Order: sequence, then structure tokens, then C-alpha cells
Amino acid sequence: MTRRFLSIIACLAALAASPLTAQERALGGLARLDAENSAITDRAWGRGTEVTLALSQGVPWRVFTLSDPARLVLDFREVDWGGVDPATLDRSEAISEVHTGAYREGWSRLVALLETPMAVEQAGLSLDPETGAAKLRLRLAETDAETFAARAGAPRDPRWDLPDPAPVRAAARGGVEGLPLRVMLDPGHGGIDPGAVYGGETEANLMLIFARELKEVLLRAGGFEVSMTRDDDVFVSLEGRIEAAHDANADVFLSLHADALAEGIARGATVYTLAEEASDAASAALAERHDRDDILAGLDLARTDDRVAGVLMDLARLDTAPRSTGLARALVGGIENATGNVHKRPLRSAGFSVLKSADIPSVLIEVGYLSTPQELRNLRDPAWRAGMAAGIRDGLQTWLVEDAALDGLRRQ
Repeated sequence: MTRRFLSIIACLAALAASPLTAQERALGGLARLDAENSAITDRAWGRGTEVTLALSQGVPWRVFTLSDPARLVLDFREVDWGGVDPATLDRSEAISEVHTGAYREGWSRLVALLETPMAVEQAGLSLDPETGAAKLRLRLAETDAETFAARAGAPRDPRWDLPDPAPVRAAARGGVEGLPLRVMLDPGHGGIDPGAVYGGETEANLMLIFARELKEVLLRAGGFEVSMTRDDDVFVSLEGRIEAAHDANADVFLSLHADALAEGIARGATVYTLAEEASDAASAALAERHDRDDILAGLDLARTDDRVAGVLMDLARLDTAPRSTGLARALVGGIENATGNVHKRPLRSAGFSVLKSADIPSVLIEVGYLSTPQELRNLRDPAWRAGMAAGIRDGLQTWLVEDAALDGLRRQ
């Protein structure tokens, strides 16, 4: 056991010693959180903070800290939070927010935002030999910022992390020579990250509804294969969304969002492409908000590519970037013709992490703004959404013809 993170080996050994057989555990389903016997509290006399989680059964787990912002992350395989409001667990002055939920299939996560840098001093999971119930206890103590930063970081462990990517053959490009155009729809946010919340609606739910409807419109049109990064209210990381597009051999990636503004009024759809420098301050702030959702979910986006990989991706984007720009223009045209509802400056750019695939033309579509009453009514209206979906379909079909015509020039 190192000071930087705590291994799950001890937990696995304890789980193996449980009186329940593997078959019995499988039949028992997910571990459930006992909220009444779980809490995050401050210890007396300023001796730190204690996290206690009561579970219906033992599960593999791990704990680590991340910085910017400082937060504690607990991963499990797998816990059913049972609709528990995570705020009710937090009775500590040292914790500002607690988030719980699924962060990918088969895995659960708890994230606690720390008011000050803290280190994990003790951690352990105990099992009741009669019932198989488990109790996870962590003890946190204040530390200085430099020590916290040095120890922060997600551990690399093959039992938890995704395997290294395997080499694959490049798939034939869709949309040419009779092949269907493979479209990846990305309904923004989900799970522990609802996105914008306004008027009793969440961005995550509205975009999931719209993505399902758009998928149906594209399939009915013919000439499209459509996949979605999520088809339920689950959290998918920004990197996971890009990975899903590659797994599906997607030809285009459309990320769907509906933001809410704290101040001012905004109307009409906006289509964003990737750029290192945002086209305006509002676009920069929007990109920062979208990326921060991943940070608050316990994922660290501060990784830097090595120099060779960075050069290769920049070279790949020399081809992809103009294709993404052409896609954005075609989508704006299709949406405007179908609905007449586009922003006064409908084409913008910013450093959205979800658009950083080097080889797939990618755009982010702000379908509307929850904070504008008429926009919210539009997003709730199935007929209006059908018109928006038709506009996106028309834009994709227009882009497909234009992109094929330019393909020969790009090859030269």
C-alpha cells in the first residue's frame, strides 16, 4: 500500500473470504448503499474527516485524489445508489459537494469536492461474516497543497482501467460508393452530470430524447448507419464518447447540447467546430463549462500528449478540420432552411474536448437554450424537434455530396 493510492488487493481478499459464494453474489445483484448508516463527518478536535459507507455486500473498490479542483474519488464495482441524494451524506465542513452515480458500464463512482487539500490516512473495508454486509471507512487529514498535488492522480491498474488500444484496420469511408454514412450521435451529459438545468428540465434528458428522434429520422431517410454514445441516463466521459465513435468507425460525430445562460438571452441553433483559440469569449466559457463537468465527475482532462503523438494528430487534423468546417456550414444551412431558427452568429469554434478526435469530422450543435422561454418550449415540442431533426438530416446529405466532390482535391 503506497501513500499515493490504496490498492484493491486487500478488498479482493476480504471479498473472497465472504460467506457468500460467487453464484450467490451474482444472484444478489449490485451492492446497495445503506444511506442511514453512511455519512461523511468531521472528527472531533480537528482531527480530520471520516467517510463511512455501509453496503449490502463487499465489492472491489479503490480510492485516489485528483487536483484542479481538489477532490476525493471512490470507485466501486458496482454500487446501486438507490436514488440516495448524495448531499444528505455530507455532514462535513471539509467537503463542499458530493456526487454519486455510474461512470461507465459496470462501474460506480463517488466524488467529493474538498474545501482544502486532504490526504487519505487510513482506508479499509470490513465484512460482516454472518450477513455479508460491508462497511467502507476512510480517514482524511489535511495536508499542504504541494504534497497533495504530488500524490494526486488516478492509479494505473489493469484490473480497473480499459485495456490499451489494439491495432485495427482502417474502415472504408462511409457515404461513398454506396456505403452508408456512419453517424455517431452524442447526447450531451447524463447520469451524475445533468448538464444545464432549467424550468424543471435537464439538458441530459432533453438531448437524449432528441437524439433518439434524430436517429429515427436518419434511419428512415436511408443511407445512414446511426450509433449513440449513450441511450440511457448514464454518465459517459468525454474520452469515452470519442472512443465510442472510433469503435463504431463513425464517419461523422455530432455532439448535441442545449445550454442555459446565467445572464442575457440567446436564441437559435449554433454549430461549433474545434479550435485552440475560441472564436469569442462566450464560446470559450461554454467549452470550459462542458469540460468542467468531466472534472467534477472525477476524470482528469489535464493529460498532455507526448510530442510525437501530438504532431501526428495535428497532421491528421489538417485533413479533418476543413471537413468539420464544411460539415458545420452544411448543418447550419439545413437547420435554417428547415426551421429558420439559427443564432445570429451560428458558426463558432472553441476548444471542446469532445471534438478532439483527429480523424473524424466532429461538430457540437447547441440545439437551443433552456434559459430562453421560447427555446425551452421548442425543445419540449415534438413537432419542433422533428423540424430540427429534418434540418440536421438535410445538412448531412448536403455535406456528403460536397465532401465527396472535394475528396479528390484533398488527395492531391
